[in-house]
Amino acid sequence: MRPQHFAAVRAAAAICNAHVEGAAIGAQALTFVPGKVKPGEYRFSIGTAGSTSLVLQTVLPALLTADRPSDLQLEGGTHNPRAPTFECLTKGYLPLIERMGPRVAIALERPGFEPAGGGLVRVKIEPVRHLGPLHIEQRGALCRIEGEVLLSKLPHHIAEREAIVLANMLDLENEAIARRIVNNSPGPGNVVTVSAISEHVTEVFVGFGRRGVPAEEVARGVARSTRDYLATGAPIGTYLADQLLLPLALGGSGSYVTLPPSQHALTNIRVIQEFLPLDIRCTVTTDENWRIEIAEPL
Repeated sequence: MRPQHFAAVRAAAAICNAHVEGAAIGAQALTFVPGKVKPGEYRFSIGTAGSTSLVLQTVLPALLTADRPSDLQLEGGTHNPRAPTFECLTKGYLPLIERMGPRVAIALERPGFEPAGGGLVRVKIEPVRHLGPLHIEQRGALCRIEGEVLLSKLPHHIAEREAIVLANMLDLENEAIARRIVNNSPGPGNVVTVSAISEHVTEVFVGFGRRGVPAEEVARGVARSTRDYLATGAPIGTYLADQLLLPLALGGSGSYVTLPPSQHALTNIRVIQEFLPLDIRCTVTTDENWRIEIAEPL
């Protein structure tokens, strides 16, 4: 168990007064017995650059159907290479959650990068009694592509070099690539984000600047991922497909077309079926994409 996992367990325990045994950094097993969900105001601090997004996605499913609103304050990493970034949540994931009924307002007050962390996110959740179904069978027409370079405590020419690559590879105007220079983060960081905004869904692609990797290569990787996704015709990408499984399962029904499911997604399906009596079917479509369908058994 890493610090962000420990923080997620503590957060989940707090909102439902759970009985927990064995939760500790480095643990490989724990006992978690939940009680009644208690919406309200909470502050959760990871203490490292561990992902605030993963902590949010741990407690959000329970709070989406709570009996009153909740306000959350999350401290830690907001842009982590091994988790959804803040932009992945705001542009890709949460708009789909809101189509199921609830309202989730999220604000980035301070970004946090590895290894310093120190980011701050505030979330307001307006729940509903029951999550509605969500069906995303087609992407629809591509409306536009948006690019952004986020930079903290690093030379500004990095952002300019990355923006030029995005513009050239994605056929965008250089001025259309947003440069966001932040001064309130505890540590340095560089994140390149591209959003492919289509009629029915937005997919987000992210690259992280790393020591020893040229800025141009970071931007090229994000541009290639974007072009590969657009070439498939699938509305839902690999990572978002995994994240949608639990909300749709809690709603009792839904479906979406995606790329071949990852092992992470297949494991997620098996875990969900251990707790909920649902049929979750994964079938190959005629264009070699996959359709995932969640339904209550007949």
